[in-house]
Amino acid sequence: SLGQNFLQDPNMAEKIVGTLGAPSDAHVVEIGAGTGVLTERLTERYDRVTALEIDERAVEVLRERVPGADVRAEDVRNTDWAALAAETGVPLYVISNTPYYLTSPILFALLEQRAHIAEAVLTMQYEVAERLVAEPSTKAYGIPSVLLQLFAEPDLRFKVPPQVFSPQPDVTSAVVRLRFEAAAKPDGLRFGDVRRYVRAAFNQRRKMLRNSLSAWTKEQEVGFPEDWGRRRAEALAPQEFATLARHLNAHADPVPEQ
Repeated sequence: SLGQNFLQDPNMAEKIVGTLGAPSDAHVVEIGAGTGVLTERLTERYDRVTALEIDERAVEVLRERVPGADVRAEDVRNTDWAALAAETGVPLYVISNTPYYLTSPILFALLEQRAHIAEAVLTMQYEVAERLVAEPSTKAYGIPSVLLQLFAEPDLRFKVPPQVFSPQPDVTSAVVRLRFEAAAKPDGLRFGDVRRYVRAAFNQRRKMLRNSLSAWTKEQEVGFPEDWGRRRAEALAPQEFATLARHLNAHADPVPEQ
């Protein structure tokens, strides 16, 4: 079962599906449909449900169990989100009981493709969910906190106990709602630029920014507003990272993509 803990509890499935703020005529995409517990409830509420599932055996079962869904044998890491959105011409609503090993790749894929996605509701490890909503200068604050708070609106909705899954995971899970359409867009910033700076800053999170970002600043205090060169990544709020990215884009030497 490819590292997935399948949701078994119908009441919890109802609660998770109810978290998605989609209109009834929305195109809803489920990542990793598994045994179809969420899929069934989605087809009761929404006109158009596309279920992506990598396990060929599960695909056959899903097609029989949930004939109202368009079940596709597909690895989400290869999904063409623009093409999916183009099928109906409106942004997608995404839902997933996320396989733990795929949580990060899915989060970053959704961020990169956010122009095609209105909202996502994801079930993930509670510890990961905490990182998405973490405040600066806390242990959980890091790359996902900054990028998701800048380019989406993350909201940790509720915890999910291990016993609603089979097999039971060793950890508590949580449901997070990410609103892309409603998020304020950081003016004039490309996601790729911000991600590069944020990654460089947090890869050496104990170093001052003038050291961790020296690839761009070449040791001159180029583009650092005020005393920011002496600050550390974990102390900068997401909006401050946006300001810093604008400064570096304007003043620093470009560094090729890593």
